[in-house]
Amino acid sequence: MSTPELETPTRGETATREPVPYRVMILNDDFTPMDFVVEVLQQFFGKSAADATEIMLHVHYNGKGLAGVYPREIAETKVLQVNRHSRGHGHPLVCRMERD
Repeated sequence: MSTPELETPTRGETATREPVPYRVMILNDDFTPMDFVVEVLQQFFGKSAADATEIMLHVHYNGKGLAGVYPREIAETKVLQVNRHSRGHGHPLVCRMERD
């Protein structure tokens, strides 16, 4: 008696799709201290001090800046974490996500 062979799907047969990327944006406001924005970018997005400072200045002068690009679920989590952290520290900093 022979054992049945299992077929593995080839690339053309799989129905997996790449996740849709979302941009996580930090929005400027007139009240959140710049050093707090830098801290948020380092803590939640793994940015270096230099990169976080550059992003923070971009946000300050342009109204918003890109913190990172992630799949939807990760972007949602980061937005919730940053907004909760900001409110918990008494700052109105807003983070939101946009479809890439």
